[in-house]
Amino acid sequence: MNRLESLESFVAVVESGQFTIAADRLGIGKSVISRRVSELEEHLGALLLHRTTRTLSLTDAGREFYPRAVQVLEDLDEAEQSVSRSQQDLSGRLRLAAPLSFGLFHLSNALNGFSNQHPRVVLDIDLNDSEVDLVQEGIDLALRIGDLDNSTMVARPLAPINFVLCASPEYLQRMGTPDSADDLAGHRGLCYSNLPEPQKWPFIDPTGRAQTVRIPLQMQANNGQLLLDAASAGQGICLSPTFIAYQAILDGRLQPILTDYHIPPVTAYAVYPNRRFIPQRVRALADYLRQQFGDHPYWDEGLEYVIS
Repeated sequence: MNRLESLESFVAVVESGQFTIAADRLGIGKSVISRRVSELEEHLGALLLHRTTRTLSLTDAGREFYPRAVQVLEDLDEAEQSVSRSQQDLSGRLRLAAPLSFGLFHLSNALNGFSNQHPRVVLDIDLNDSEVDLVQEGIDLALRIGDLDNSTMVARPLAPINFVLCASPEYLQRMGTPDSADDLAGHRGLCYSNLPEPQKWPFIDPTGRAQTVRIPLQMQANNGQLLLDAASAGQGICLSPTFIAYQAILDGRLQPILTDYHIPPVTAYAVYPNRRFIPQRVRALADYLRQQFGDHPYWDEGLEYVIS
């Protein structure tokens, strides 16, 4: 017996005064609604309705049970409406983790726009280039860049992440501009230390051949912006994601090199724990970030000659 359906049927019969009218009201057959009421009576061990060929009336047990059944249905309806409203007017705390440089450069405007749309959502933001444990740290949503190896997480692509090899004009004038990836062996590398092998840089050469070049280490750091600043100061060559390097390139502070080589892109993902029920505010933020960045993110505008 479905207790909710039985309650709805009983209340509809009492309010309608007839099984036929109640059945039409609920959009079911008369035999179905009669069976549901009978099953309810059997479950309760009490007769709720006096039935004759012409009349229908409540028993003493039915009069006692009816207002309580109505209250249960009203409470359920109120709860459903409350949840429905909360889906439209999102609220609650949302813990977001993201890489430091990406957060500083690109999340501020996006999150401000999201907060304007959903002012009752409280954002708790952790900017860190280290990968945090979402479950252990209580993170609702994380931005991850690169390959994902945890199958227990749900991941939604947000944007492609392209890379550019660049150095300052002053450095290239002093040290020379490399003509091939092999020439990097004679240069100074500014390397991102969170990679498994920071000094090994992957390329696809102009003929389509994949190769990996090891560059001598001048500096390594776990933050891409610091490495980009070092490159701008003439300290060496940096392999940087375009979401960090784009403005320095457009301003002329950095010059792309080996533009006839292709550097394999990766993907930025919105990642959240694989729970059965994902809060709507989490899904809404993932949707919003996808809309803000997308397949052609704004930071790649003007850099087509570098990433094509």
